[in-house]
Amino acid sequence: MLHIVACIKQVPDTKIIKMNPKTNTMDRSSAPAILNPYDAHAVEEAVRLRNRYGGVVSVLTMGPPPAVKAIRKCIEIGADEGYMITDRAFAGADTLATSYALTKALEKIAQTRPIDLIICGKMTIDGDTGQVGPGIARRLDMPPLTSVNKVVEIDSEKRHAIVHRKLEDGYEVVRSTLPCLLSVEKEINEVPYSSLPNMLRAARYQPHIWSVADLPDIDKTQLGLKGSPTIVSSVWAPPKPQGGTMLEGTQSDQVSQLLDILMARQELFAAASGGEAP
Repeated sequence: MLHIVACIKQVPDTKIIKMNPKTNTMDRSSAPAILNPYDAHAVEEAVRLRNRYGGVVSVLTMGPPPAVKAIRKCIEIGADEGYMITDRAFAGADTLATSYALTKALEKIAQTRPIDLIICGKMTIDGDTGQVGPGIARRLDMPPLTSVNKVVEIDSEKRHAIVHRKLEDGYEVVRSTLPCLLSVEKEINEVPYSSLPNMLRAARYQPHIWSVADLPDIDKTQLGLKGSPTIVSSVWAPPKPQGGTMLEGTQSDQVSQLLDILMARQELFAAASGGEAP
């Protein structure tokens, strides 16, 4: 029986979030917290694989106490169990420290039920790095299969998985041993509306909640800010695009105007030629 774990994250809705003009950082209070969209597809794929092959779907997240809402959303989608690690020691973690903490939680989960497959979203919309999934795979010494847009087969007896990995000009078919980790694209599936029984179960569901003290053999120097070698020095919104220039007159007049504009922008020629402008 398969045990699939989906690693998820609660993130601010970046369609609504605003920037603080004084600090050049995201004002997380300006937008509601949601389940990371890529992770919703990861959970949905885990549920589909469970329904196809049998087994159990667990979800795992690291975050502050309100992140329990993201776990309940996963229960709505169809997950069976939810786990959350939350502690002030996790605050300020970059992708390296995050992957370490989640790995320790996965090791604790595996003590009760061995893990066959880990599924993550391709990336989070508040970070866009795509590093946590492969980081977990590296720490657990299992194959990472990234940019997966189709799961062809999971064979728990022969201990292999066959997937399609998205490429710029198509896809490649990859066969991997189990256990392995998948990071999935949005097009891998469509997340349907939740069923009423799942919604009722999610409303009452209480996940397993662990602190640092509950995790086995953990090195606190690898957590939070202390364990984060990368620092975001500043964040800023891209400049708003300027309006275009209207060319008027006859075709000959417009061509002359266009040439004048291009000659005034010598850097365009340099970028096109890979060298200096003529």
